Amino acid sequence: MTKNYYQILGVQRDASDADIKKAYRKAALKWHPDKNPDNKEAAEQKFKDVSEAYQVLSDSEKRAIYDQYGEDGLKQGVPEAGFQGGFHFDPGQAEDIFSQFFGSSNPFASMFGGGVGGAQFGGMGNGGGGMPGMRHARGPKKAPPVQQSLYCTLEELFTGCTKKLKITRRRLNADGQTTRQEEKVITIDVRPGWKSGTKITFEKEGDEGPGIIPADIVFILAAKPHPRFERLANDIVFKSRISLKQALTGCTVHIQTLDNRKLAIPINEVVSPGYRKVVRGEGMPLSKSPSTRGNLIIKFDVSFPSQLTEKQKNQIRETLP
Repeated sequence: MTKNYYQILGVQRDASDADIKKAYRKAALKWHPDKNPDNKEAAEQKFKDVSEAYQVLSDSEKRAIYDQYGEDGLKQGVPEAGFQGGFHFDPGQAEDIFSQFFGSSNPFASMFGGGVGGAQFGGMGNGGGGMPGMRHARGPKKAPPVQQSLYCTLEELFTGCTKKLKITRRRLNADGQTTRQEEKVITIDVRPGWKSGTKITFEKEGDEGPGIIPADIVFILAAKPHPRFERLANDIVFKSRISLKQALTGCTVHIQTLDNRKLAIPINEVVSPGYRKVVRGEGMPLSKSPSTRGNLIIKFDVSFPSQLTEKQKNQIRETLP
């Protein structure tokens, strides 16, 4: 059955990030298995569904794919959109997401009298010093990766660029229990030819908390729409609008490249439906071999006259076979 992540969290489709966080906090605490000892099995499933919904809707890229293509597109991929898919929620991550969100492996301790760090949610046995049904902590756990889209223009992906981003994360104080917020500037060197979907990982740069090893921060490259070109793997596509006369008799297509050169491409062939002009070596650089480039593909949109005089019709009849 297809899951409705918005319905699971109880939010509208236009919900803000703050709305989603608030909804997750409420639902995760409500359905945590240790708070539902009389209905533990059903609560565990609800808790996992809430965690999966939050993992998707709190990530801008996953949410955009889900909104447009649904759960199947998110998990199986959408080739025509350039998204390979492969999202899979591990139910075991529900525990990690809960720990990362609340900044502690045992946020229930203050509510139920458990020792600080002495228990971890999600257990099935009696943990003794903590809340019944919670097991003792198994040592520090690494929080799940934090993913963020990194948008670049096609020009930036053509030439390469450097992006400096300021991140804010929590870090443990010397007492090992309380945290502080700190800012850090990280630098990303975008190489020529990188494609949408490329991942850049900064290990252990995420939030830190008691019993939590900082998460990796993963930036996922995304290309901004371009007014003149469309990228197709290592090729770029340019659409040229020409008249019927030019399609039949030839013309020159003028193109300003991504690195601001001006090309004049002669079209000597008859532009028939589906015809494309391929200009080799004028596409995107290959990321592993920047001196090698893909191709520039020119597609044509032929503009037909709205009407012809009888004289023009006769001329065409005499000229064309």
